Amino acid sequence: MAVKPEKIKAVEELRDKFGRSKTVVLADYRGLNVADITQLRKKLREQGIEFKVVKNTLTRIAIKDFDYNLDEFLEGPTAVAFSYEDPVAPAKVLVDFAKAHKELEIKAAVVEGKVCGKDIIEDLAKMPPKEELLAKAVGSIQAPLYGIVNVLQGPLRNLVYTLQAIQDKKAS
Repeated sequence: MAVKPEKIKAVEELRDKFGRSKTVVLADYRGLNVADITQLRKKLREQGIEFKVVKNTLTRIAIKDFDYNLDEFLEGPTAVAFSYEDPVAPAKVLVDFAKAHKELEIKAAVVEGKVCGKDIIEDLAKMPPKEELLAKAVGSIQAPLYGIVNVLQGPLRNLVYTLQAIQDKKAS
């Protein structure tokens, strides 16, 4: 029996998505209605995350060359959120959505090539957004620099005050 071209294409597409993703989150969506899934897709899309319902067998074939194994999580209906930019965003969106919709069950994730359980995903969801972390890092770097600038300006400032005092004294 020959393998259908559609399945070969689907496997290649999944392999590419898994390869490019910083974070991949697997979830069981049983019990969610179409409106809920549409709402979830919209929230994920706003964060630049792709959400796709996958066939477990094709997913197993697609990831066989990667250094991780997801076989234990590829049972029952599986949807996958692919994040190509922000590794924290899919965890935040899916954990928040799962709080409001108990039917959504997060199975596992692959973050930077490492398989993580549900507890790690929930911890990731609590992290501040990427922009906030970058701002804190820049602030931490800038603070000592401002201190150095002030220390270096001190003697110069004193010289200017001294010269101003001499000029005022000569003028009077």
